[in-house]
Amino acid sequence: MTRARIRGSLAAALGMLLSVTSTGTHGFGGIAGEIEVSGRLSMETRIYPQSAAHPGQRSHSSGVAAELSAYMEDDEGRSLTVTPFFRYDAGDRERTHADLREAYFLVYGDIGDDEWELRLGVDRVFWGVVESRHLVDIVNQTDLVEHPDEKTKMGQPMVHVTWAGDWGALELFGLTWHRERTYPGRHGRQRSAFVVDHDLTSYESSAEEWHLDLAGRYSGSFGPLDVGLSVFDGTSRDPTLLPALSGTELVLAPHYEQIRQFGLDMQLTTGPWLLKLEAIHRSGAQNRRLLEHFVYEEKDYAAFVAGGEYTFYGVWDSEADLSLLAEWARDSRGRWATNAFDNDLFLAARLGLNDEQSTEFVLSVLESLDNGSRVLTAELKRRLSENWSLHAESIVYLGIDQSDLIYPVRRDSFLGLNLDYNF
Repeated sequence: MTRARIRGSLAAALGMLLSVTSTGTHGFGGIAGEIEVSGRLSMETRIYPQSAAHPGQRSHSSGVAAELSAYMEDDEGRSLTVTPFFRYDAGDRERTHADLREAYFLVYGDIGDDEWELRLGVDRVFWGVVESRHLVDIVNQTDLVEHPDEKTKMGQPMVHVTWAGDWGALELFGLTWHRERTYPGRHGRQRSAFVVDHDLTSYESSAEEWHLDLAGRYSGSFGPLDVGLSVFDGTSRDPTLLPALSGTELVLAPHYEQIRQFGLDMQLTTGPWLLKLEAIHRSGAQNRRLLEHFVYEEKDYAAFVAGGEYTFYGVWDSEADLSLLAEWARDSRGRWATNAFDNDLFLAARLGLNDEQSTEFVLSVLESLDNGSRVLTAELKRRLSENWSLHAESIVYLGIDQSDLIYPVRRDSFLGLNLDYNF
């Protein structure tokens, strides 16, 4: 299926689901009941003080984003949730996009003393415990144009079955229609030196985006210790970007391999301490060997993020809480890793005032232990009224080494401001 036809199918599905949720108490597929609707309308602007590193990039961008969530439940507890998302960006047309974040049916019941749950449709799933990088989180594709921190996820079609009891929870997933990762366009900031051309996307599997991916996860609590064990077998969410020609222009072509990943996430809670670990072993992925040009080779690797968080409650004889965080990210591929977290230290401080406005300040630094590259982040979140909230942030790149994978964005420090209306 061509990219245009896929977009058309997504638009058609979105239109159908929206029409379903607008039918009030009549519902869909026998589900009846009042619809609960909530959402967010966000107005955003970003200012880039430094001149661009690549031709055509702009020094300012602005736009709006809207996310609507409709929830409907019948008398037997069966429910339908639909959450479409749309963003318009005046500075980068690749950042203007729509996505169906959620569109799933939910049914559940009992198995003796245990419970089962079935979710069928498009959904988002989160795995992990650490702050700096969600290493084990692999079910959903990253919506990279939303934010460079790689934490915003796209909706993924799936069958999701859960069996839970006092012994923990076992989740099984069947996944198809692989979602391509989004990338900034020619005029956007936070992009690589060469534009990513989605028309040149390729897959290792002959089934391409329709390959059936399988995943599973066990999670359980053992006193103060929370443990998650996961496995994924299918199409990688992280593409290998291969140099290619589009006409006479050098671009990057995404290639998605077949991989197998085993994951572990753990969190130990002891009073004010949270000790955290995420670790993976992945086979089928590519290494990066930088010679005169990019050359890739397949090699198994392991990676982990380990650290902790300590919270001071009621600091300065107030209602405020101060949390200090430290994490170390390590990739066994070292400088041949295909991500920027090959050997990095993350330090952060989070101050929550616990006031009526839910004011929160966050300061963090991510530093490469190999070359000294640093990324500083400052955030402010505050509710202005019952419906309005403010999110201000600044990301600053300092001393980015030429060997670092984030070198192409070395001049993309920015100040961002979001004004949200929540309903």
